[in-house]
Amino acid sequence: MTEKLFDEAKLIFLENFKRINNLFCEAVLKSGRKVLDVTLMAATKTVSAEMIDFACENGISAFGENRVQEFLSKLPVLKTTVPRHFIGTLQTNKVKNLVGKVDMIQSVDSLRLAKFISERSLLLGIKTDVLVEINIGNEETKSGISHDHALEFVYEAAMLDGIHIRGLMCIPPFDIKLTEKIKNFEKMQKLFVDIRGKNVDNVNMDFLSMGMSDDFETAILCGANIVRIGTALFGKRSFPSQ
Repeated sequence: MTEKLFDEAKLIFLENFKRINNLFCEAVLKSGRKVLDVTLMAATKTVSAEMIDFACENGISAFGENRVQEFLSKLPVLKTTVPRHFIGTLQTNKVKNLVGKVDMIQSVDSLRLAKFISERSLLLGIKTDVLVEINIGNEETKSGISHDHALEFVYEAAMLDGIHIRGLMCIPPFDIKLTEKIKNFEKMQKLFVDIRGKNVDNVNMDFLSMGMSDDFETAILCGANIVRIGTALFGKRSFPSQ
């Protein structure tokens, strides 16, 4: 990216962040919580390391990456020390390249993946924080644990010594009405509270990650304490196939 284009990108981000942050703060306060209780996470797919650093210097307190290879290419030049999460679909053959390099993996969508993460973590002498991804819309084309099997999955995954379950994550269907989206978010919140009430060993329901650029305010009002915002901060981007 040329210096001119980078300067333009910085101005776009600053303008967008001011607007989004105002909406974010209003939604958090309306939900009855403090602003520090909810994380505005930047979804940084295709965003350069330099732009991530700039965003984190100007209000972003965490960022999430979708692709392992893209994240690894940015890692050597990233300067920011804010929490870094992996929020995309994770293939088991790439677990070894990711574990130990992120603060949390939000997209654990199978017991097989959880086992791979646990085994790699134990080899490194660490315990990896994870969120369980719930397929809240029961979409055949989308990954995630079904709502009905979520508790059973949590009990099984919690037995793995190399991971620590810290909460839930979801991506509701895109092509549904707001009323249906609210139902999905409320269903996630109830599941989150229900699992927390079970007091399962190695499980702390601390984080409910849901809501993106087009619905983050609604998600916050329904209980989310992590929202993942990309387009609304950085503008429309081109997403090449992985």
